[in-house]
Amino acid sequence: MPAIEVGRICVKISGREAGRKCIVLDVIDKNFALITGPREVTGVKRRRVNINHIEPTMEKIEIKRGASDEEVIEALKKANKLDDMKSIVKISLA
Repeated sequence: MPAIEVGRICVKISGREAGRKCIVLDVIDKNFALITGPREVTGVKRRRVNINHIEPTMEKIEIKRGASDEEVIEALKKANKLDDMKSIVKISLA
C-alpha cells in the first residue's frame, strides 16, 4: 500500500463524499491529513480528514505542501489526470 504523502491521489471511503477522488495536501499528524478535490473538479472540499477514511491509490502528482486549489488543478492538467479525477469509484464494504 502506498504511503499517505503530499500529492498522493486517494479515494474517500466514508462520509457523503465516499467514492470521490481527492489529493493529499499535507499530513497533519499520524491520524489526520489535509485533502482537497478540488471542489470544482470532484466536489470534495478542502478539509482535514481522518486517514482511516481515505484509501491511497498508486497515482501521485507533483505539488508543494499546502498548495492552493488553482495550483492543484494546474498540476492535474500537467499530469493529464483532470478527467480521471472526475470519475466516481464504486466502494464495496466487504
